[in-house]
Amino acid sequence: MSLSTTVAASRPAAQPQPARIARWLLVVALMVFTMVVVGGITRLTESGLSITEWKPVTGAIPPLNEAQWMAEFEKYQQIPEYQQINRGMSLEAFKHIFFWEYVHRLLGRLIGLAFALPLLWFWVRKQIPAGYLPRLLALLALGGLQGAIGWWMVTSGLTHRTDVSHVRLAIHLLTALFTLGGLVWTALDLFDLQRNPAARPARLTGLAAAALLILFLQLLLGAFTAGLDAGYAFAEWPTMGGRFFPEGVAFLEPAWRNLVDNPIVVQFVHRWFAWLTAAVLLALAWKAHNLGVKGPVHAIATFLFLQIGLGIATLLTGVDIYVAVAHQAIGALLVASAAWTAHRVGARQG
Repeated sequence: MSLSTTVAASRPAAQPQPARIARWLLVVALMVFTMVVVGGITRLTESGLSITEWKPVTGAIPPLNEAQWMAEFEKYQQIPEYQQINRGMSLEAFKHIFFWEYVHRLLGRLIGLAFALPLLWFWVRKQIPAGYLPRLLALLALGGLQGAIGWWMVTSGLTHRTDVSHVRLAIHLLTALFTLGGLVWTALDLFDLQRNPAARPARLTGLAAAALLILFLQLLLGAFTAGLDAGYAFAEWPTMGGRFFPEGVAFLEPAWRNLVDNPIVVQFVHRWFAWLTAAVLLALAWKAHNLGVKGPVHAIATFLFLQIGLGIATLLTGVDIYVAVAHQAIGALLVASAAWTAHRVGARQG
């Protein structure tokens, strides 16, 4: 027997590491949550169009001297947002909005590295459990797609508009939240596998699917509300202009466009669809409670209560930036807790 054969035989066989991979996925999920929060700040400070080019590699280096800052500022001065809204802005004010967009993009790069490099490590060392590599690669691809969607969103505000398309903004946000939910779900499957090597991935039950779909629609309406600045329309609750539905609303044709492009209608539907969303999520939590689930039930109830309160507070404060950012942050945590609850229901009923 040769020396190389002896050494190879003495090495322990590669073992799957579901718990280690699960913990890594939760770290990435925390980074995605942070990016969603920073994205909310970027939107509310109207910083999203401050960087007018997409340079995935070299763009990680910010301007380092006055000449580079002036070059970036001159690019910004060529777009409609500056020419029609921010004309006369100082370089110092530009640096402020540039900061938030830069941090947002930098986080995206860091998340990509934090996912791709450990994935490659686990793959090479054959530590990924059977059947999970395709799912992990799909999550990686989803992250790459998210970056492309972000730039696609920014391009909508560089030529003819003074802001980004609210539809593209919604797609960008919902893709991030879907990725967050996918990371949490996959981590939970792997923790189950660590406890029981015979465990199978949790299935998505009918009630859980309905709850997640309705939550998705409410988040879509919330993204439209944010992108259309619809939250500024009526700083009161529960009425709008002193009425259940305000007078004198100019409706769009065809009628379906009002649910997408009419700020008044979008805010109205977002307000009241929230209660249906709450009812279905609470039904899911009750189902989980009856199955003996505790932690995620408490999480979903807590975040749901906070989200409704912050949504109302966002209106009453005239979209105060701190309240609005907290509203978006709790929305992301609600997605994670809904995925957690749905997973536990699926695992118990599987």
